[in-house]
Amino acid sequence: MALEKVVKQFMDHKIRVAILDDHQGIIDGYSYRLSDAEDIEVVVTMSYGEELEPALEEHPVDVLLLDIQVPIDQHNNNPFPVLYLIPKILQRHPSLNILVISMHHHRTLIHSTMESGASGYLLKDDKDKIQNLDQVIRNIVKGEIILSDQAHLQLKKRRKDQINKPLSHREIEALSLCAAYPDIDTAQLAKLMGIAHSTLRNLLSRAYLKLDVHNRTAAVAKAHQLGLLAPTDPPLEL
Repeated sequence: MALEKVVKQFMDHKIRVAILDDHQGIIDGYSYRLSDAEDIEVVVTMSYGEELEPALEEHPVDVLLLDIQVPIDQHNNNPFPVLYLIPKILQRHPSLNILVISMHHHRTLIHSTMESGASGYLLKDDKDKIQNLDQVIRNIVKGEIILSDQAHLQLKKRRKDQINKPLSHREIEALSLCAAYPDIDTAQLAKLMGIAHSTLRNLLSRAYLKLDVHNRTAAVAKAHQLGLLAPTDPPLEL
């Protein structure tokens, strides 16, 4: 498939959002925040974990807003095994982006959530990001890793031994495509590389960690600074 054709695909496509949270007020709040965004559509909402997989099968979804602790169903209040299911869900729906929004800020939980394949972790009391949820969702679709400041700090403490490690060839390759096509989303970038969306997301997530950044723009800038990508300035005339 030609690069131009891949880049032009889905340009008019609305970002389809699903919400899983066991508090109706939270669901209503997210839906209200997104109601004025013409490029975003909430296609399904759920209150119980058992509803998730059938809903994803029935409704094509780009971003799932996921509470980390929801009951299994209305008769079983035990917590749904979200961390166990995230990798399985992403395997079945490789273009899906999962944004966890939780009240819990334990370092190990944040680490486990991100390792399972989530694209972001927000705390419910992060007023700035919740008030700008539409832009957070757009950035997630573009391939950014979105974290509340406290979650980012906890994750950085957990993974500090990974920072400044050398990037792999495939991570550099992924960043080079990000630099060449800054306006297309990760699904399209994955097509350019001929890999699954989830594979590209993991490549970028590891690159962000090693570069100590958490979005594509900063990662590309840092890679240029380190001489890992071809320079953007025009060559000097001799």
